[in-house]
Amino acid sequence: MSTETDVISGLEAAALRELGAVSDAAALEEWRVAFLGRKGRVTLLLRSLPELPMEQRRDVGARGNALKRRLDEELELRKQALESRRIEEVISDRVDVTLPGPPIPRGRLHPITQTLRDMLGVFKGMGFHAVEGPEVEWDHYNFEALRIPPDHPARDMWDTIWIDYEKDGRRPMLLRTHTSPNQVRFMEQHEPPIRIVVPGRCYRFEATDATHEWMLTQIEGLAVDKGISLTDLKGTLAAFARRIFGQDRQVTFRCSYFPFVEPGMEVSIDCFICRGEGCRTCGHVGWIEILGAGMVHPDILMSMGYDTDIYTGFAFGVGIERIAMLRYGVDDIRHFYSNDLRFLRQF
Repeated sequence: MSTETDVISGLEAAALRELGAVSDAAALEEWRVAFLGRKGRVTLLLRSLPELPMEQRRDVGARGNALKRRLDEELELRKQALESRRIEEVISDRVDVTLPGPPIPRGRLHPITQTLRDMLGVFKGMGFHAVEGPEVEWDHYNFEALRIPPDHPARDMWDTIWIDYEKDGRRPMLLRTHTSPNQVRFMEQHEPPIRIVVPGRCYRFEATDATHEWMLTQIEGLAVDKGISLTDLKGTLAAFARRIFGQDRQVTFRCSYFPFVEPGMEVSIDCFICRGEGCRTCGHVGWIEILGAGMVHPDILMSMGYDTDIYTGFAFGVGIERIAMLRYGVDDIRHFYSNDLRFLRQF
């Protein structure tokens, strides 16, 4: 009995000693085969139990099975230790796995999109609803239907990117220079009352600098109904300016010319830097222009079949980039489309 006990004790000591010297997965597999495999030393010990006297089998079997369980546990622990060491060796020169992972940046809306949505929200609260129109437009809608025939000098106000010049009876097409064509498109298909805003991109063939881009975003507004007056237009735009720039903003209206409105006006707010005293931001005049507007010309209403003795309307157009520059203090319009993440992450 003591002989068998000594054999098991010696086998256990030898197995643990050799397991401690294992340094890689290949050596660990060799150790497993040598001690726990089908012909391993522990397996052969258990298979020899029938050869022992009956009075020794139970005790030797119990000790042999206990040894097998312990070696299985030690094998698993050694395997985990070797795997952990392998991972540490692989990544030790790259990253500290005990540190938290790098934060995943959250996506956000472009500052022009944010400004556009804020502006649409203001007009929606006033009862306007948004519609859209094509960016590739007919000359008829972009100019002629807005009282700008081919020989009209007002065409010089818009540096047009033409797509197809008129020839062989085809009408010329262009990239729209403003969102005003949608006034005509919408009125052709709808009867008053009308209250719409039209957001969209516009294109101009002009040099790019700190205040000009060849592509810009606009919102066109149109309201047609019975009894609409210049007072309604002024109240709408004053409320818009104060909702966007703050309730303490002062708003002024100056006469201006646009072929499709009469009378026409430019809308300005008091400079938020100098409060109307005059500074570099406002060109030392105390006011900053934000949009153009006016009462829809009666000729346009009549061309749509509206009775101008009953219906009147107003229209306005505002550049989103200009509003965004004023809201966020951006001094160069080119920043918005340069895709510089250092700039965009600020919004």
